[in-house]
Amino acid sequence: MFGRMTHRALLSALLLVLAAPVLAQAEPEEFLPLTQPAELAPGEPDKQVDELIFRGGVEIMPDKAEIGGISGLEWHDGALHAVSDDGRWLVLRPEDVQGRLVDVSGVTIAPLKDAKGGKLGSKERGDAEAIARLPGGEWLIAFEQDHRIGRYAEFGGAASGSEDGAAALIAGAAANGGIETLAAYDGGLLACGEWADPARPNCLRITPAGAQSFALHAPAGIAEAGGVPTDADCAADGTCYILFRSYTPGAGNSAAIVKLAPDNTATTLAILAPPLMLDNFEGLALREEPRGDFLYLVSDDNFRNCDTKPGAGCQRTLLMKFEIAGTAPPAEAPNVVAAVPPTPATARPGKRPFPDAASISVVLTTELGDITIALETERAPVTAANFLRYVDEKRFDGTVFYRAMRLDQEPRPNGLLQGGTRWEAKRILPGIQHEPTSQTGLTHTHGALSMAMGAPGTANGDFSIMIEDQTGLNADPASSDPVWKTGYAVFGYVTAGMDVVAAIHATPLDPDAGEGWMKGQMLAKPVKIISARRAPSAPPPAP
Repeated sequence: MFGRMTHRALLSALLLVLAAPVLAQAEPEEFLPLTQPAELAPGEPDKQVDELIFRGGVEIMPDKAEIGGISGLEWHDGALHAVSDDGRWLVLRPEDVQGRLVDVSGVTIAPLKDAKGGKLGSKERGDAEAIARLPGGEWLIAFEQDHRIGRYAEFGGAASGSEDGAAALIAGAAANGGIETLAAYDGGLLACGEWADPARPNCLRITPAGAQSFALHAPAGIAEAGGVPTDADCAADGTCYILFRSYTPGAGNSAAIVKLAPDNTATTLAILAPPLMLDNFEGLALREEPRGDFLYLVSDDNFRNCDTKPGAGCQRTLLMKFEIAGTAPPAEAPNVVAAVPPTPATARPGKRPFPDAASISVVLTTELGDITIALETERAPVTAANFLRYVDEKRFDGTVFYRAMRLDQEPRPNGLLQGGTRWEAKRILPGIQHEPTSQTGLTHTHGALSMAMGAPGTANGDFSIMIEDQTGLNADPASSDPVWKTGYAVFGYVTAGMDVVAAIHATPLDPDAGEGWMKGQMLAKPVKIISARRAPSAPPPAP
């Protein structure tokens, strides 16, 4: 891996290789955030703490949108939906590789709106602390200071009403001690306040049978530090997972996850405490999958992010993923994403962005069939000429496709297939000048070929073919990270034979082969590239 271990940096290897709140923006902004890997325990990638197994994490930098203050989290439609205590909503698109969280590949962010579609304006009105999606599609957002639960017909839309069922819970609450925990499920709603007082119930479960208030105590191991509930999410059957957090001067942050049965019987799943890597965790989301149940935790940096305000008391925005032990099917192979057979959609050819630009076609003949490529000799002349030299000098003959990276996201199959000289000294030529996509206009869409490299100027004889769009590899001139400012070089598109690409991608993997994040991505039996030749020229049209 080169540089930061994010999904983009991971793809680099695969291709080989807050500050003050922002309330002025009016329209949703989409961008690629800066991230870096976050480990729960150094050197223990699958650290298990009680009933939770760590499955990857990232630190999200404030970046140009000054991301921070995230206080509530919800998994929906393949992404994490969040609110922040400066009156904004966010959509975070996590990226998994081999079942592990390795990056956030995109963020959408914008101000929350009032009933008239305007911004909430003041801190008192915009202090969003919890979020929940109702089974019918509506969203609830809990605010403190100006204590209320707002209803939203759609995420990011104007407020459409209020939820008053939990009003009694926050009657008389302190300005900074309102509803921090909100979760919905089929037939019910759970709300908890940010306090722990034996004489005052801190939770309320609302069902068709009525509202039931109860005291949910912090478990031993965090109760001593004043632990309070700060977020929750529920399964469809009413089983809920509640996040407790606390902070002790000199000792730092700690957290706990409690499983709450539909009858409100509580069981402690895990206590997270130093020396584990922790921060001010305030958001929790449940993700239920056939291969297991997972919890995401996110921390609120209180806009004192260590990236922009280093020093004592600085905080970070951490996003971590945990598997709930015992929820994965017994037969599931660890750390290997299951292969998905080729589909008609996968077999579609790549789409050249500039179909009228000059190109040269090359045919890769493999053990499983032919792959025809249009090399973009006009749009990416240096990179295409480099590939063509390998073809003309027969340097690809006898090489292999050796790696299949399979992403945990729809549509499936999804990821990329890597092949080429595989660093074989007698085959590789010197590195070439880098041609970023911002210069060529090409893009990492389905069927695109992209050069592997450790850094700009080092690409030689290894390449990857995109299966579905992987546009996070494109150059981002606005990025402050030099790697992503230039991105990776696209130089061609598969015009026929994507079914062959997908078939190779679906062949068995060796779960023990590869190193680091690449472990489990190597083909158990690499597929040989028998030959690589220029395609025969089309005959001239008949007179």
